[in-house]
Amino acid sequence: MLPSLNKLRTRPEFLLFAMAAAMPIAFGTWQALLNNFAIEQAAFTGVEIGILQSLREVPGFLAFAVIFLLFVFKEQTLALLSLGILGIGTALTGYFPNVLGLYITTAIMSVGFHYYETLNQSLSLQWFEKRNAAHNLGRMIAIGSSASLVSFAMVWLTLEWLQLPMKWVYLIGGGVTFIIALLCGWGFPKFPEKVEQHKKLILRKRYWLYYALTFMAGARRQIFVVFAGFLMVEKFNFSAGEIALMFLANCALNMLIAPKIGRLIDHWGERKALTLEYVGLIGVFVCYAFVNNPWLAVALYIIDHLFFSLAIAQKTYFQKIADPADIAPTAGVAFTINHIAAVVLPVCYGLLWSISPAAVFLSGAALAAISLLLSQLIPSAPTAGNETQWSTPDPIESSG
Repeated sequence: MLPSLNKLRTRPEFLLFAMAAAMPIAFGTWQALLNNFAIEQAAFTGVEIGILQSLREVPGFLAFAVIFLLFVFKEQTLALLSLGILGIGTALTGYFPNVLGLYITTAIMSVGFHYYETLNQSLSLQWFEKRNAAHNLGRMIAIGSSASLVSFAMVWLTLEWLQLPMKWVYLIGGGVTFIIALLCGWGFPKFPEKVEQHKKLILRKRYWLYYALTFMAGARRQIFVVFAGFLMVEKFNFSAGEIALMFLANCALNMLIAPKIGRLIDHWGERKALTLEYVGLIGVFVCYAFVNNPWLAVALYIIDHLFFSLAIAQKTYFQKIADPADIAPTAGVAFTINHIAAVVLPVCYGLLWSISPAAVFLSGAALAAISLLLSQLIPSAPTAGNETQWSTPDPIESSG
């Protein structure tokens, strides 16, 4: 048994899998409790939740700064530090049940979450082989969904059965993630970089389609992240326990389906996979706009989340066209691009929500339609020098 464990700890993909399990425990706890905690204990309306979500996205907008931190820390070390900060921010949340306190703890949690996600994307694209990257990324989603399943089950049991106050549930979820980050730092060796990463901001003209898809994904995803769950609480009066049960069902399906989606992307290619995602999301957002049945709303939420698993194709598309030394700096730049809209839109949509919730979701359908058009420019076999349907066989830009 011990020799096999020692062998696993020498393989970098198993560190990625361990971190993929740790992150959703804290973030899932924060997410499952947020709407009920904000409404019931901090008296939030749609305006305040929009401001909070915009504030939450500011560290994502500043994700490019990870490049400068790499002068001080190795990517692996910085990823584990970020995971620990996510755990601390989540653990503190329940102890500040007011508007200002929730804003501050959200900012702390968000720094850890977004910097971890940036580094996790960079490390996974460096450590996974191109031939099976989509499948391994699907496995990471499945592992994360399994951990989220545990997290949401913990939320439901502690609230509904043990009747614990929310602050203790936040403390448990954040504390577990923090402990796993410590154990990963102690248990895994420092893995060498396959290719030394550029430690400067990089924007390349030949990556423009990836940047455009990333920007649209950030704009569109905010509607799901911010308002799909809020709809359940405000319109259908779901309790925190019921929200946790919905998340449980969602994670159980993702655990089973995400690896299959990864294999599908490997087989189909990125263009077909993203086409399926965006066509599906258009239908889901239109249905959100007019839904009046809570069970249908739950079904839409779960379907919505399953479609987002197809976004793996965006990452593998970039992996296939990228200079290997560009992966870390481009991951930071991509997260910033992804969060340009995310910083602004939640506040704007919070105001629009007070006038017409349906208009928020219909705009999401429009954003998905734009993404659908962009996805058709992905070639059937993307490579460096063949980044879009419009590409010519001109030499690739130098990396200097």
